[in-house]
Amino acid sequence: MGVGMMSSMGGWMWIGWLLGVALLILLVWIIIRFVAGPVIPRDGSPEQILKRRYARGEMDHGEYDRRLDDLRR
Repeated sequence: MGVGMMSSMGGWMWIGWLLGVALLILLVWIIIRFVAGPVIPRDGSPEQILKRRYARGEMDHGEYDRRLDDLRR
């Protein structure tokens, strides 16, 4: 085999390694996402968000109670 042929094969080997590593990373990411469960929003639970909105005066007590009941159903 000539030198050009060897370097060409070496390039394909690197691509194969990179694809293998990429697939391994993807597999680990999928497993972590599956085991970790759903992502909790940074703002908190829906009830916490509702409490903050009520505290800021965005709704009156009646609306707060109605929405809280809806969330708890």
